[in-house]
Amino acid sequence: MSPDDTPADLPPQRAAVLAFLRRELAAGRAPSLAEIALAFGFASRNAAQKHVQALVADGLIEQAQGRKRGLRLPGGGADLLPLPVLGRVAAGLPVSAEGVARLGPVAAGEDALWLDRRLFSPRPDYLLRVQGDSMIDDGILDGDLVAVQGTPEARDGQTVIARVDGELTIKRLQRTRRRIVLLPRNPAYAPIEVGPGQDFAIEGVYCGLVRRG
Repeated sequence: MSPDDTPADLPPQRAAVLAFLRRELAAGRAPSLAEIALAFGFASRNAAQKHVQALVADGLIEQAQGRKRGLRLPGGGADLLPLPVLGRVAAGLPVSAEGVARLGPVAAGEDALWLDRRLFSPRPDYLLRVQGDSMIDDGILDGDLVAVQGTPEARDGQTVIARVDGELTIKRLQRTRRRIVLLPRNPAYAPIEVGPGQDFAIEGVYCGLVRRG
């Protein structure tokens, strides 16, 4: 049986839950039990849990233990990455870096999106939500989730997540022997030139984005 086939003997409501989960997971969204219950008007998460447990037992859905959003499509685990959403990054004026965690393994129970690793290059470590429109000419819009590979190194011309005086911004890097400039991709914004002795670091490089409807 194909992973997309629905068994003929599946109860109608369970078949509807399966169709919903397949649609959401294919789009990179792993619904929680509360979200499944809300989508179907269940009185509690217990009804959603019974449907999920039955679908997992039938091999129609897989579930990673210990995760709030651990559902995934059968056979897709090798190609999927769990990417945590760690905070927000400015595409405009920089925003405070406070609260954006240093990278580590995805903790059990931490919210994460399971996304196809083939969507990104290089392989990302986490996601940040974009705030602002300074990168629109590169197709990076307000509200997008940008995938980031955590690294202190970047080449001239790469789009980077940079920390300037304790604040985070996403910009295109222009680096020469004498200066570093962070370039917006919207003519309404001015470049950010990093001065001598200014607190500056590359936090990561841009790997791609997720735009959720």
